[in-house]
Amino acid sequence: MSGKPTFSSCVPAKAGIRAGKKPTPRKLALDPRFRGGTGVFLAALLMLAGPPAVAQDRLPPAPYAYQQLADPTQEAQAKRLMEELRCLVCQGQSIADSDAPLAGDMRHEVRSKIAAGESPEAIRNWLVARYGNWVDYDPPFDAATALLWFGPLLFLALGGWLAFGRFHRGEDADAAGEDAA
Repeated sequence: MSGKPTFSSCVPAKAGIRAGKKPTPRKLALDPRFRGGTGVFLAALLMLAGPPAVAQDRLPPAPYAYQQLADPTQEAQAKRLMEELRCLVCQGQSIADSDAPLAGDMRHEVRSKIAAGESPEAIRNWLVARYGNWVDYDPPFDAATALLWFGPLLFLALGGWLAFGRFHRGEDADAAGEDAA
């Protein structure tokens, strides 16, 4: 036998493959070594990890994503509006503070529309129509956002009611203990 390993010398005999013949994919799939969770896990890992690695944003940023407007009053309007809009990627930052590509695109849209003469309220309405109320740091009061507005008050009232009941019950127990003595 030569020093170069052949395919038949690498495959154990109990795999069910005759020496000298290349296995078909079907035979490999039926091989006990490839059955079970390991092969499925590796295939799932490749399917899940592959597309995000290929889908990176390779486009240059939009022109007004990092460039200010020439007119200082328009730039001040745009900056004020950008600080009131939430980044959809970062979620805890405004689009003025975020470096996400989507936030850059939104800054470009805001600055372009301000430069075209649109009002900040019209731009806000356009972005809310496109991305939903969540993009606005000050969502309007309606049936969908009522829990956002009244939720903290309800939890505060519930906490106060529970604390009052706990303290009130403690006073009754102290009064009953003094009567027994």
